[in-house]
Amino acid sequence: MFSFFKNNSVKKLKKRHSMLLEQAMQAQRRGDIRTYSLLTAEAEELFEQIKTAHKPQS
Repeated sequence: MFSFFKNNSVKKLKKRHSMLLEQAMQAQRRGDIRTYSLLTAEAEELFEQIKTAHKPQS
């Protein structure tokens, strides 16, 4: 019914995911592998939430 609210939240999740991947890349370039791993893991969890939000509801 209110799918426009859902789209906005998915957009925010995608933006956060992109930002985390960017931060992870910068950490990797600095040689901070521990931070890179943590940020990448958080981005993966967020990606799973995005995939779940895109699934059609039955």
